[in-house]
Formats: sequence, structure tokens, C-alpha cells
Amino acid sequence: MPGVAGTAVEAINQVTRYLDLAGVFACAILGGAIARSERLDLFGFLVVGSVSGLGGGVIRDTLLQHGTPVALTDYAYLPTALAGALLSFVISISENAWDKLFTALDAAVIGFWAVTGAQKTLAAGLGWLPAILLGTTTAVGGGALRDIMLRRVPAVFGGNALYGTVAAAVAATMVVCHYLGAPLVGVVAGVVGALLFRLAAVKFGWNLPNGLEWQPHSRLASAWRTRRVRRNPPEDQQGR
Repeated sequence: MPGVAGTAVEAINQVTRYLDLAGVFACAILGGAIARSERLDLFGFLVVGSVSGLGGGVIRDTLLQHGTPVALTDYAYLPTALAGALLSFVISISENAWDKLFTALDAAVIGFWAVTGAQKTLAAGLGWLPAILLGTTTAVGGGALRDIMLRRVPAVFGGNALYGTVAAAVAATMVVCHYLGAPLVGVVAGVVGALLFRLAAVKFGWNLPNGLEWQPHSRLASAWRTRRVRRNPPEDQQGR
């Protein structure tokens, strides 16, 4: 029985590694596509693609404090990221083309990384909440770092058809399956769920609300709003 358990753990680790590398490659391609839209040179492609592909995993491993980030110890990671960035440099893939043609791949990447982040967090001995948080961070962290580096509002903050929400849902699915003793089921359910959830969100335009306009309607709140309006009249009245 111990041998069987060890084999199952090793299988999970291998699956997690390959999913992680697939996510690195796909997100490096996307980083290269964005570098093209910003008219960067070859070095810019390589840097933006590497940050996009490796950033989320580096953040995760740093927060876990469970050894050196895997991107620096496993020599397959950096070449994989560079290969994705070079592919975008050689083949003209625009950001708009990516959104239209590679939505399914983008959705799969969310599943790959959310599953990987949650599994690695659980393997490090942490609980369900850190697993969900770091699973989500793994999926969205690289893209957020890339956008900040290019002085863009991170896409995960809005108008992205539930990118972060899908990642959190996938990480939660992986956590539930882990505690039920079926981690491989969690991997499959997470990736398939990410594909279905993300594609449906894109097709039907699902987004989280930007900001509710609700205000309290008590007498005190009404008096406060009236007082503020009197102190700060509209701009057209100020200019008269």
C-alpha cells in the first residue's frame, strides 16, 4: 500500500509539472502578443513573455517559502517561456487575434495554473483557504505583473469575462477533490470546468458588476447628501 500511495503522489507531481509548463508556454505566447501590440523589440518580447509565463508561479513559490521557486530550479521552465515568446516574435499574433482565436487555450491555462497552485499549496501542508488563494494567484499573477510592467491596468481587474472568478472556482474544485481523496479527478474537473466556465462567460458576456450605485436612504444620509451638494455644486453651476 505505501508503494501504491507513493506512485499516486509521483503521478500527481508529474501531471502538475506538465500542466504548469503548458501554462507557462501559453501565457508566454500571450505576453509576446501583447509585446507586439506595444511595438517592443526582441528583448522586450523575451522579457514580457517570461514575466507573463513565469510570474504567477514565482509569486506562488515565494509565498509558500517552500524552497527556491521552481522556475529557478527546474531548467525546463525558462526555456519554455522563452520559446513561447519567440514564437510570438516569429509569428504575428496580435492581442485581438489571441482573444478571438485562442480563448479556449486561455481558458485551459486558467485551469492548468489554478489546479497547479492549489495542489502545490496543499502538498506544502497548508489548508484549503491558502490553496484557493494561491491557486488563483498562480493563474492571474503573471498577467498582472506583465500589465503593471507595461503601465496597463491589470486585465484581471475587470472586463475580462470572469478570469479571476474562474481561477478561484477551479482552485476550490481542486481543494474539494483533494480532501475527498481524488486529486486526479480534481485535475480533470478543474481543467474541464475552466474551459466550460470561461467559454460560457466569453460567449454570454458575463462580468462582475463594476460598482453599485446604491446609497442608504435614511434621513441622516439624505441630509448629508444634500449638504455635500450645496458645498460642491455641479461644474456647470460653478462656471456660471
